[in-house]
Amino acid sequence: MISVVFPTYNEEGNVRELHARLKKTLDGMGEPYEMIAVDAPSSDNTLAILKTLTPLKIVVFGHRTGPAPALNEGIRQAKGDVVVIIDADLQENPEDIPKLLSKLREGYDLVSGLRTRRKDTWGRRLISRFANRLTRALTGVPIRDLGSQFKVARREVFQDILLYGEMHAFIHVICHARGFKVTEVPIVYNERKSGKTKYSVFRVATLFLDLLVVKFFADYFMRPLMFFGGWGLACIFLGFVAAGTAIALKLMGLWTLTQTPLPLLASLLVVVGVLLFMMGFLAEILFRIYYEGRGKTPYIVREVITTSEDGK
Repeated sequence: MISVVFPTYNEEGNVRELHARLKKTLDGMGEPYEMIAVDAPSSDNTLAILKTLTPLKIVVFGHRTGPAPALNEGIRQAKGDVVVIIDADLQENPEDIPKLLSKLREGYDLVSGLRTRRKDTWGRRLISRFANRLTRALTGVPIRDLGSQFKVARREVFQDILLYGEMHAFIHVICHARGFKVTEVPIVYNERKSGKTKYSVFRVATLFLDLLVVKFFADYFMRPLMFFGGWGLACIFLGFVAAGTAIALKLMGLWTLTQTPLPLLASLLVVVGVLLFMMGFLAEILFRIYYEGRGKTPYIVREVITTSEDGK
């Protein structure tokens, strides 16, 4: 089964056409499907219009939560073995779903849309280009358009993933870090015809902060002591350098220990280094308690292959 999830917030001018085009596309594919709309909730007539559309499952939040919680709940409600995520603004064409699904079935776990012929402003394109290059440099994910929200993925990709903040923008990065195969295919990206964009300068700033969180979890989630311990050692080393410099200046008769801030700086650096080590140990303990207490593992086994001498 194919589950299509689309979050909505004040999209009264788009949801009816989106539903019609999704239904036509999915009917033409000849596979069982379901459509799930997750409303924020909207302050316009979006929800009233959604209630007139069939077939459709509607999830309504009690207050505005943002796209990440909406996707969390939409994916949780999905029953299909393939999950399609698409925005409700019609800037992505539902008719491209078969193209992404075909690529997925070549052996990939997540396929994202690569937006072409974008009609965004030059400022937004410039920010997007910078963000894509920065994300690729930090994470090594082989995706050129990390801002595309149009995705087709196997259901197991979202197992034990909880999105918050702006984490939905880094689903590719999270999946790649967990060992899943990700790729992208070109899609046409349309100009928004109705409604207002939800992007802002503040949202771009929060995206950068969430990228740092994703980078930390991708590289150090299973070994937090390596991160905190590394910075702790660096601080302790700099503390000893500062202390040695202060002693050398005193022996050379240039400055006394009270004439330079180096002794205070050395003490501060050593204390910070020790605290970072302690944070690392605590993180290691919490990591083990979480997984061992729940009988889970921090890794994913894709398959187990058994061979025998008789070839059976």
